[in-house]
Amino acid sequence: MTAMEAAMQQPAEPAGLSQVERVADAYVAPTKTFIDIRRDASWWLPFLLGILVSLVFVVSIDRHIGFEEVAQANINRSAQAQERMSSLTDAQRQQSMHVIALSTKVVSYAYPVVALIFALICAGILMMSFNFGLGAKASYKEYLAVWFYAGLPFLIKFLLAAIAVFAGVSAEHFDINNPVGTNVGWYLSSDSPLWLRTLLSSADIFTVWVVVLLVLGCSTVARVKRGSAAIVIIGWWVLIILGGTIMAAIQS
Repeated sequence: MTAMEAAMQQPAEPAGLSQVERVADAYVAPTKTFIDIRRDASWWLPFLLGILVSLVFVVSIDRHIGFEEVAQANINRSAQAQERMSSLTDAQRQQSMHVIALSTKVVSYAYPVVALIFALICAGILMMSFNFGLGAKASYKEYLAVWFYAGLPFLIKFLLAAIAVFAGVSAEHFDINNPVGTNVGWYLSSDSPLWLRTLLSSADIFTVWVVVLLVLGCSTVARVKRGSAAIVIIGWWVLIILGGTIMAAIQS
């Protein structure tokens, strides 16, 4: 048998998923997406989708609510902020509101850049946690791709938030940091302690979905047991929740 005949008899390599198929499977068959990341660790499509959804969300706020109203609503939810504003003169208060509204607007429109920097940092943390902590061999780019594909459920959350804004949600009941009622904290009144609202907002349906996808994704690319991956991912998640709750308690 010649070398050419032997090559022809070998089974063909299965075709990889397209970028669109990987995005779709992240919702319905995530393991297929994460296995394909081992073949190709590109992540440009979920990042571009994130930019698009972010712009839709921010533009909806800008046109239908206004960042001055968003800033005022945020102040109304914080007793500390209200106390600080009440100590200012009318002119100082107006200037401070303008600065807060402008900074909120700038950060909101620049969110994709902030999200990219955050993703780069988190991918490094995942790599250190799995490669050094559990002896895995996955690359930094693979962890970065897992981060972006695991975060795709958030696109649904912010599309729902944009729909709510376009539908006419009032500025008084709108919280840019917690825009959709997919967690218990959203339903608490502004009179509730800030630390309690922060804690109960952490157990968001979409956040839990993303955490599950991170466990699946990291266990797949790192080739470790899902139980081990769950310990790492949930451990970091709990630390983030505790940190945010403690900060909220200090601010209160």
